[in-house]
Amino acid sequence: MLSGYYGVKNSGDEAVLKSILTALEEAADAVGAKVKPVVLSGDPEWTTRQYGVEAVPRMKLAEVRKALKASDGLISGGGSLLQDATGLGSIPYYLGIMELARWCGKPTFVYAQGIGPVNRAMFKPWIARAFKRARYVSVRDEESAALLRGYGVPASRVEVVPDPVMGLPPGGNGADDSGALGVDTLPVVGVSVRFWRSDRADLDRAAAALEALAARGVRLRLRFLPFHRGADEDASRYVMERLARTGAYSERELELAPAHDDPQLMLREAGRCALLIGMRLHSLIYAANREVPLLGISYDPKIDQFLQRLGEKAIGSTEALDAQAAAARAEQILRDPGLWRSEKQGVIQKLKEEAAKPAQQIMAFIRK
Repeated sequence: MLSGYYGVKNSGDEAVLKSILTALEEAADAVGAKVKPVVLSGDPEWTTRQYGVEAVPRMKLAEVRKALKASDGLISGGGSLLQDATGLGSIPYYLGIMELARWCGKPTFVYAQGIGPVNRAMFKPWIARAFKRARYVSVRDEESAALLRGYGVPASRVEVVPDPVMGLPPGGNGADDSGALGVDTLPVVGVSVRFWRSDRADLDRAAAALEALAARGVRLRLRFLPFHRGADEDASRYVMERLARTGAYSERELELAPAHDDPQLMLREAGRCALLIGMRLHSLIYAANREVPLLGISYDPKIDQFLQRLGEKAIGSTEALDAQAAAARAEQILRDPGLWRSEKQGVIQKLKEEAAKPAQQIMAFIRK
């Protein structure tokens, strides 16, 4: 059974699910076994249609318990499940599902989670207790591992691995990856924005950086990539309308991509870009997966943590962004994107290989 923020049609979380399903299938094939995933979902019918797997309503605990009793174990993750920045419900829910699995006599596995922020002290011993009892624990960055050590989880029990989406294949035959050029031969710069600040000053700062890039005389097209249906589309339109209103870009140079339900379609969208400027974590991970140069705008430590693994730093944050400096860095990359790619190829390949580790470890334990 897989427990995560699935079935809510957030492209990043759906990509995590697709990545885990793919990795489990590959790990099973490697040892001549088969897996039958059961996914806890906010929309079970949609999840079944999308991935061809059995799905159970994540909030109907009687059905969850029944499915758990029929399973061989529970995988919790990936993604930022154990955090209280977006509300008080996430940590009790996901730890509660792990506890329910133990009541059913099933082993629990933590799959490449990002821990934190955890602002309420009462949650820390709960997390430590659950992770000490898990048969296998992996987190997606060293900062998460450090938090767990601070909560009392032994370092020897925690493996640091990349985000599962680093290992997601693009799907299809690859013909759609046009190598960063649009039909009019202008380079395509992907842009991923989201609502964060209530006054939208962060979106205004991102727009100002894009305006500064246009002012440098670099001809390009901006293609906005919505990773969360509805909200990200609205955030993208907000920035696009400002750019059109100021005359920085013509309507022809501004595009809004579909909010693809299939994570691999969005991964291929990222692969078409010459550069991707992103606020969403998984927009940056998609770009790295396809070896597309990227610039991150940080709203959460998880952005900085991922960029550090690539040897990069955010060009700014939702609180402060130097438009001219960001534009200068974007122009530099666009003039020679191959240089960025050659510098990062080795670390990206290593991250892709390491992303398969949790599935391999879990498969080995289940078979034993």
